[in-house]
Formats: sequence, structure tokens, C-alpha cells
Amino acid sequence: MIRVFGHKAPDTDATGSAIIWAWYLDEIRGDKAAPALLGEPNTEAAFVLKRWGLAKPELLPPLEPGAPVVIVDTNNPAELPEGINSADIRAIIDHHKLVGGLETKGPIEITVRPVACTATLLHELMGPDATRMPDAIKGLMQSCILSDTLEFRSPTTTPVDKALAEKLAVELDIVIPDYAAEMFAAKSDVSAFSDAELLRMDSKEYEVAGTSFRVSVLETTSPAIVLDRKDSLIDSMKAVAAEDGVDQVLLFVIDILREEATLLVPNDLVRQLAEKSFGASVTGDSVVLPGIMSRKKQIVPALTL
Repeated sequence: MIRVFGHKAPDTDATGSAIIWAWYLDEIRGDKAAPALLGEPNTEAAFVLKRWGLAKPELLPPLEPGAPVVIVDTNNPAELPEGINSADIRAIIDHHKLVGGLETKGPIEITVRPVACTATLLHELMGPDATRMPDAIKGLMQSCILSDTLEFRSPTTTPVDKALAEKLAVELDIVIPDYAAEMFAAKSDVSAFSDAELLRMDSKEYEVAGTSFRVSVLETTSPAIVLDRKDSLIDSMKAVAAEDGVDQVLLFVIDILREEATLLVPNDLVRQLAEKSFGASVTGDSVVLPGIMSRKKQIVPALTL
């Protein structure tokens, strides 16, 4: 059995792409495969699964040496399970920068392309077989694209992503703005989560000038729901950083509708980083960064100390 999975803290693309590619391997190529998760999906991904009548994949069991796997939506060992380099990695399909550190048993298929969404790559790799996707898989693919592009607002959006989402919308008789609004409303419903859960919900680890950061983003149409908890979130950052073995947690609250980010500023280190990275003038415990929407394209590449 080939296990197909994305990164820890699975969002819609990591969750959906694992399901889509496992379907393709199993149903089209005849390779026994199943999707798996490295954690609980976020609220948007859970909504999408329910909307399209798809079961939530099981959590990935401990990897046995030599276990066959396919990795989607990441190539970063820090976002993957322990023992990944002892597994039999069959393929990597991703749209992020190469990080390094993964080892394979031999030559494998690696696809890394500059599009906004892993699901877009999966459609390209399927070729003519993409026409065999059932509606549920098509709906999942469209959901991944709308999520990762923030309904085409993100600067990561390419014409390929947009054209595919619009094509799928016609085939599914979906009105994109209406469906995207439902998805973003689900993503914005974070009231049931603790501060620590919010700080880890959509989070990746990076190192900047020898300092390790957990870079977290919360994309929402209702930023006030998160920012009203600013004080407690800031108070929780130190403990989360210590538990996760990083020096600092950064939290960017992305306002999807206003197309801006608010960075919480708990200390002088983050203030210095905000001023050097984004040319911001920081006077309090948060700073608004106009036009900042994408961790991959605008936040991480800019980080400097």
C-alpha cells in the first residue's frame, strides 16, 4: 500500500492533494494507494471534505523502514514524519522551494513547478486521464486551488491555476465567488481552537540568520476574531516556541478581503524583523503590512534580521 500525504498541520491543498493523487494511483494507474494525514485538517479542509462527501483520511501510522510513500505539497523534512528518510519515497510533487535533506532509495519522480497549488500540478500530471475524475475529486481539486490562491487574490496565482479552477467550476456548475465565500467562512471559524492550536494551525519552520522561526499564517475574512485574542496569543508564543524547539513564533493574520496582513509583535526581535523585512514602522504590539498575502512568495523570501 502506497501512502500519499502532505505536510504537518494539513490545510486544504495538503489534505486534498493527498486524496486526489491516491485516487489517481489507485483507480487509474492500478497501484494500491491510500491518502493519509499528518494531523487534523484545518476547518476549511474539513468543510471541503464534507461538502464533497469525502471521508477524512486516516492519520499516518508510524512509518516502517521501506514503506512506500508519495509526498505532496512539501519537500521539507521538518514538515514530514519521523523516519521519512528510511521510507521508500516513490515521488515528490510540490510547488514550494527546494529545501533539501530528503534521501531516497534510488531515482524517483520529482515534480516541482511554480504554480499556486499542488492540485494544479496533479491535473497536469494526469494528462488525458484527468477527464476521468468523478465530481467529488473535481470539487476537491477546485477547492485546493481556490484555497491556495485565496480566490485568485494571492500573488502566487498563475493563469494555469485560474483557468483550471474556472474550467472545473463550469463542469461542476459552481459559482466561484459564492463557493469561495463558503470556504473562507469555514476557514475563519476558529473560535473553538486554543491559542496554541491557532499558532500551529497553518505553520512552517524556517531559519533566518541562525534564528529559527515557526512562521504561522491565519487567512480569514474576519480578522477581528483572531486579533481580539492578540494579548493571549502573544502570551502563548513563548511556550509554543519552547515546545516546538524554535526561537520565535511569527503570526501573520491575513485579511483576505482587505488584502493585507497583521503581524503580531511580541518583542524587540520581531520588531526588528518586521522593520528590516517589510520596511515597516512598528510602534506597538502589531503592525499592518498592506498587500502581504502569501507566506511562500511575500513573507518567507523577505525575512531578514
